[in-house]
Amino acid sequence: MKAEIIAVGSELLTPDCLDTNSLFLSERLTEAGFRVHLKTIVGDVHEDIAGAVRAALGRSDLILLCGGLGPTEDDLTRTAVATVLGRPVAIDEGILQTLRERFAARGFRMAKINERQAELIQGAEVIDNPLGTAPGMWIEEKGRHIVLLPGPPREIKPMLERTVLSKIRSIAEGERLDSRCFHVTGLTESELDSRIAPIYTAYPDVNTTLLAGTRHISVKLCRWTKSGETTSKLDELAGLIQAELGDSIFSARGEFMEEVVGQLLKRSGRTLAVAESCTGGMLGMQITRVPGSSEYFLGGVICYSNEAKMKLCRVPREVLHKHGAVSAEAAEAMASGVREALNSSIGISITGIAGPGGGSREKPVGLVYIGFSDGNHPESRHRIMPGDRDSIRERSVYLALSWLRRKLL
Repeated sequence: MKAEIIAVGSELLTPDCLDTNSLFLSERLTEAGFRVHLKTIVGDVHEDIAGAVRAALGRSDLILLCGGLGPTEDDLTRTAVATVLGRPVAIDEGILQTLRERFAARGFRMAKINERQAELIQGAEVIDNPLGTAPGMWIEEKGRHIVLLPGPPREIKPMLERTVLSKIRSIAEGERLDSRCFHVTGLTESELDSRIAPIYTAYPDVNTTLLAGTRHISVKLCRWTKSGETTSKLDELAGLIQAELGDSIFSARGEFMEEVVGQLLKRSGRTLAVAESCTGGMLGMQITRVPGSSEYFLGGVICYSNEAKMKLCRVPREVLHKHGAVSAEAAEAMASGVREALNSSIGISITGIAGPGGGSREKPVGLVYIGFSDGNHPESRHRIMPGDRDSIRERSVYLALSWLRRKLL
């Protein structure tokens, strides 16, 4: 069955306010067995809200509207839906009494304007709002189901969990969305797709999507199955993709790279220290996001200046004078120095030019070196990262983690 979400509110059309409700609603609707096929954002304009509802009634089994149920002149969802359905709106005495009691319990006298929140569309079932003053509504119209919910996330979530979800599940037709997700590193999106497209195109009933981010690329496989139907097709495709990509897949269970690296370090009994220049502590921060990281992470050094590199990471002065702070030699010396200083099994370093200034023809903005030392001959890699300062720094952290993972395999 198809579901559609209509988010109402002119603030959602500005750069200052995110529509987080739709993300939450999509997750819950999918879990309940509905295919969310469209999300719409409309401003506080009666004709626009009515137009969105009218269109939704022609294509969706379940329509959820969130927002526009407040007491002010720009809260128009009730009247817009009523107009489309051709139903009257009237004050419900039960809702009105509940509102007065809630205001009184908080030590306030209810203003006349709040009476608008007691207006009920004819034939609608009331959905209690335990945390706010705007009740929701459930309306049936010619086999379609329309749900009106308030806009504040703190109100909409308990209403959904306490009342709405059980009703939604009761009208679902027993379908479920099965999925598999792989996190991939070391390949560009085009390289990845060229390798797996010949595989997934042979499974047209499985929806395969590639989602490229700063950290990694996710390959997501989704297939709607009916109650009692097996997931053999999905599992078969997942197995073929895993066989093709091998250790380019660093997670098939949703872990992030820092979690996988932590598991490998614990398994091998090794410890880690980091030295950071351009990333300013971001690598250490990501590593310590993982609970229990103190078992393998000994510490880190942020060494921005040449003096700090020499003093804290024991980088020889001649290396910096001859090759510069952004060089393979400096990265390797930083990794070796922090490993020795903190007596760890492994040292990892990052040095680069994050911009926006500081670049040159020989060393452009985005040039980053990663150093690695485990007591043997130190190594380094370099990459010219695209993007702005924040993006370059974030990509550098995940390049370091990705390389460390491969060294630990």
